Amino acid sequence: MYKYGQYCPIAKAVEILGDRWTLLIVRDLLTGTRHFNNLERGLPGISRGLLAERLRRLQRMGLVEKVAVANGRQRTAYYLTEAGQELHTVIDSLLVWGARWAFEEPEENELDPVLLMWWMRGRVRRETLPAGQTVVRFDFEGAKYETFWLLLKREDVSICLTDPGFDLDVLVTADLSAFFQIWLGRLTFAEAQRAKLVQVDGIPTLVEALPTWFSYSLASPAVRAAQKSQND
Repeated sequence: MYKYGQYCPIAKAVEILGDRWTLLIVRDLLTGTRHFNNLERGLPGISRGLLAERLRRLQRMGLVEKVAVANGRQRTAYYLTEAGQELHTVIDSLLVWGARWAFEEPEENELDPVLLMWWMRGRVRRETLPAGQTVVRFDFEGAKYETFWLLLKREDVSICLTDPGFDLDVLVTADLSAFFQIWLGRLTFAEAQRAKLVQVDGIPTLVEALPTWFSYSLASPAVRAAQKSQND
């Protein structure tokens, strides 16, 4: 932890929160991620050792508590303390500022389709899904071609990196950059379809319903508001 040597509350806060990954860990804890493996999946690029170190330091600083749980293979969970929960306003302010002043089209090295699918899995509106299982294949076109399957059920949502062997109900072919922008609120699904950046094929009723099955990113309202403000 870097020490600024200043008797100032801003300096003290940055000493705790300014290290790489720390605020993103807090972001994910605020949105309900509780287990180490899930935190790691949502933070591609962080090593397990560094994630463990950051969590231990957040515990020492009184922002996070580690709780023993009995949940299958997951033995521990991480929860924000009162001090950690109060960072909600900090994260919200960074989100609004970032959407307004620092959020443009994604760079190629920011387009991780595995991370996108992980985000999508966590934001499925299960109550809107049809009965039974719906199999959706995503073919992403970008720097390289990537294919994923979402197995959608009201009880559970799974991601498959290889063909699960089930009959396909919906096929989504999309430009990866465009789909990230749909997810984050810079494009609507309909706009992307009109621009031929996204094509959806399959059972007609499911094709029509697919855009409504997701809540999209928690950041998307701020991104849309920033775009509206800039266009007014």
